[in-house]
This record gives sequence, C-alpha cells and structure tokens, in this order.
Amino acid sequence: MAGPAAVSWRPAFSRGGVSLNYLSVRARSQRPKEKIKSGESLMSDSRVLLRRLVAPAFLLASLTGAPAFAQDSAAGGDNLAPFPAKMEPMAADTLINAVTPVGGKLVAVGAWGHVLISEDQGKTWVQMQTPVNVTLTSVRFVDDKLGFATGHDAVILRTEDGGKTWAIVQYDPAAETPLFDIHMTDAQNGFAVGAYALMMTTSDGGKTWVKKPLGDLDFHLNAIAAAKDGKLWISGEAGHVFVTDAALSQIQDIETPYSGSFWNVLPLSDGSVIAMGLRGNIWRTTDQGATWTQAAVDTIASIQSGIELKDGRVVLVGLEGTVLVSADKGASFKPLKRGERTALTAALQLADGNVLLFGESGADGSLSLEALTN
Repeated sequence: MAGPAAVSWRPAFSRGGVSLNYLSVRARSQRPKEKIKSGESLMSDSRVLLRRLVAPAFLLASLTGAPAFAQDSAAGGDNLAPFPAKMEPMAADTLINAVTPVGGKLVAVGAWGHVLISEDQGKTWVQMQTPVNVTLTSVRFVDDKLGFATGHDAVILRTEDGGKTWAIVQYDPAAETPLFDIHMTDAQNGFAVGAYALMMTTSDGGKTWVKKPLGDLDFHLNAIAAAKDGKLWISGEAGHVFVTDAALSQIQDIETPYSGSFWNVLPLSDGSVIAMGLRGNIWRTTDQGATWTQAAVDTIASIQSGIELKDGRVVLVGLEGTVLVSADKGASFKPLKRGERTALTAALQLADGNVLLFGESGADGSLSLEALTN
C-alpha cells in the first residue's frame, strides 16, 4: 500500500453520517450515504443518535432536508446574535463532548454552550457563564490560564483565567458550519478544524482567526491529535487521515484501507497511531501511515475517542456505552462490560490512575484500574 504523499486536496467522495461528538445530524441533508463495507451504511449510526441525542429541531431538520448544521442558538429567525448559555442546575448531567485537565482542575464542554469546572477530580461540577448557547465540541489549554473552546456556528471561545470567564473571538452562524477541534502550538499560533474542510488559523494568541483555503477539499475534518515527535494528525471523512507540522507548511494525505469516517485519531507513546470511526472500525499504523492493520473488536458501535493510560494501555470509548481496552498498543481490544449503555464521547485518566467517562449523560462515572484489568 502506498505511504504518505503530499496532499493534493482532491474532491471528496460520496459520504455523510452522524457523529455523537458534535450533536449534529450529518446524514440526508448533507451528502449521499457513505459506503463503509459491504452492506453497511451510516444510517445505522444515524438511527442511534436520532433516537437518543438529537433535539427536536435537529430531528426536524434532518427529516425535511434543512441544513444539517443549522444554528442551535436560541436567537431564532434572522437574528443571528449569540445568546448566552442558561445556568442550569443539572448541566453536569447533559451531554459533555470534551474535557481537559487544567492546573489541578478539570474543564469540560458540551451541549447548550455548557462549560463545567471540577476542582475535586470530577466528583462535583460547577457551570461557568458563557456567551453562547450552542453546542461546544472541544476544549484545549495552552497553560493554566489561556484556553479555547470550539463549537457550532463556527464559534471559538477564549479564556485567560483558566476557564472561569469566556469571550467570543470567532463566530459565524450564517455559515452553518461547526468547528470540531482546535490545537494551539504555542501561546500565539494555532488552528481549528471543522465541517466541510473548514480550517482557521491564528497567529496572535487566538484573538483573531482567519480561514485557511484548502482547495477543493470539502469533507469534514473531525479531530486533531499531537504526537510526541511534534507531528499533528487530523482525522476526517472517507477514510482520510492527514499529517502536518505545527506551521501547516505541508499537509500529507495518508492513504488508509478504510472508506468510512474517522471520528478521532490517537498517537501513542511508542510511535504507533490509532484511527477510530464508524461501526467499530479501529485501524493502527506502526510506520507513520505506510501500512494499516484493522483491530478485531466485538462491537459495531462507533468509536468516538480514546486515551493512552500511564501504564501504556489504551482505552477507547463510543456509542452504546462502549469501552474497549488494549494491552498491546491497539493491536487488539477487549470490551469492558458495563451496565450503562449511554453513549460515551471522552475519557480522562486522573492522578490516582482511575478513568473518568463522559458522554450523553454528562460525567458518566469512573473506572478503577482493577476494573480496566478485569
């Protein structure tokens, strides 16, 4: 199989789908159904999320052919001004899409513009005030103070006090294009990615953002992950995985054997990389993308994200409460049996070694190292 090649930004293949991480309908109104394997299509995952997660407005849009990424703010009509998130007593029990440790605390983001902070390792959560009520999809910090969150309406929020207060630095609801992830190389430079090949860059500490043209590329860029060698991996639709440097000076299109959507990518400490996506598809490369091997797993649930534990094991999470554990750097996975079947979006290992789970039900409990071993 061919290895990395300089990207030509070729037009997208026929594709579409639904991703839990972004609480958005990606089928019907977006593109024709994407072929994953023989006899498979994205609609199986679509039904899962339409049934469980999509608010009535999103469901109506998907059934009537309205734009898949219509704004989810409360403005209504032609008023595209942002509305602040409502302070909700049960905010910690609603969808959480991403979480990150910051200076001894945890910061999480999710539905309705919710930003939550925990100062006791996830036992309790406090909602912060935010200037938008759209779904937030990712959160990253440069240091203990400077951080960013992305979301629907192409929004980017910026904080200078560790997540206590947030300001809008990028917002374009008319584009109906969400941003899915963000990476800051340092305190000044970074980029964000999203639907329809949207890429935005900053060189002034995230105070302003500009679009980076990507030619004819038009499919979704779903997640960014940094490897220990400094390379940045980007997962996308139609089996696409990209590798670039911090300056985005050259973006390589890595050929994979898979034609479905990759929701996330996870570089490991040994240099291998795992790409995860629809219907239990998990692919691993140990040679920087020159060859890929599919991991055999006993699930057809979509895999949303993953982490490498301090002891080198890998934990992946996904729909239907799926938790997969690997003791061989992603070559194989064993399912962890849990009573809960609510969809999971993220996992985070704490200082004590236990793993917190997040997803459809918010902060969705923790797993001990013993549970992960057994």
